Amino acid sequence: MSNEKIAAVALGTDGPLVGVQGLGCMGMSYAYGPTDETEARATLEHALERGVTLFDTADVYGHGRNEEFIAPFVAAHRDEITLATKFAIERREDEPEFQQIRNDRPYLRQSVEGSLRRLGVDHIDLYYMHRRNVEVPIEESVGAMAELVTEGKVRHLGLSEVTSSELRAAHAVHPIAALQSEWSLFSRDCERGPALVAAELGITFVPYSPLGRGFLTGSFVHADQELAADDWRRTQPRFTGDNAAANAALLAPLRAISEARGVTLAQVALAWVHQRAEVHGLTVVPIPGTRKRTRLDENLDASRLVLTADELATLEPIADQVAGDRYPDMSFSAAGRE
Repeated sequence: MSNEKIAAVALGTDGPLVGVQGLGCMGMSYAYGPTDETEARATLEHALERGVTLFDTADVYGHGRNEEFIAPFVAAHRDEITLATKFAIERREDEPEFQQIRNDRPYLRQSVEGSLRRLGVDHIDLYYMHRRNVEVPIEESVGAMAELVTEGKVRHLGLSEVTSSELRAAHAVHPIAALQSEWSLFSRDCERGPALVAAELGITFVPYSPLGRGFLTGSFVHADQELAADDWRRTQPRFTGDNAAANAALLAPLRAISEARGVTLAQVALAWVHQRAEVHGLTVVPIPGTRKRTRLDENLDASRLVLTADELATLEPIADQVAGDRYPDMSFSAAGRE
């Protein structure tokens, strides 16, 4: 198991140094089926040993339980890590189908206090608005978030799945350190606007699901047939029915590169995401999720893999051929509003 540390980059224009790859913690206790808690906790520790310092969660992951899951790790390493969490998606345990997006000040206040309590901290390093409610002016939402910075409850602000105009308007109210949106070989809609604005304004881009929720690793094809009954991916359009088979065929160029270079499909996919930094002239810190130390090492080693111009050209057409949307309802994504 490797202990070589990854490189570090600055978060935003005045934020802390973070490892060039972060860790998405959602799947450690939520959404992706059964987990080995002991191995997941060991993975958190190993990530820090390898230079990962940006750890990402959200209050909606398991109704706060994911925040509670990582809290002991946070307590043991509070001064060594950059802790990111999010608010805005309201769900209810007693109403599984209930969901609404809230960006209003009262809900923000309620949410941040809940996250601080569950995480066992007195401040959050990077606090994201998880999704956008267009009924609430973004200037009002970010203004309320900025109050948390003034009060010392939050150090830096982030946004997730906002359009280029929304990002620009938000940044005019208070500096935005990070923009988090889906970005992978299968999902490139952010390159049409938000990534360009992030580059212009010095905002770090934090790609979530850079491995296409595991699909780009070749670990499954038909989610509804191969994954656990409670795995959230069984509901996603790209991973079921005819879409799944069509999309699996798109992995052929990744397989060819991985075989020629002696690396994994995941490493090819992640290397591509890391190289978006050079292509678009911005800082890129992907946050692939994993619950295993071996997968973590595999992912981190991809940060040093440089694809050639010919390899990049081979991968270029993939996104335009993907069958199915990222979500059943794209209105909650930037692409649904851009």
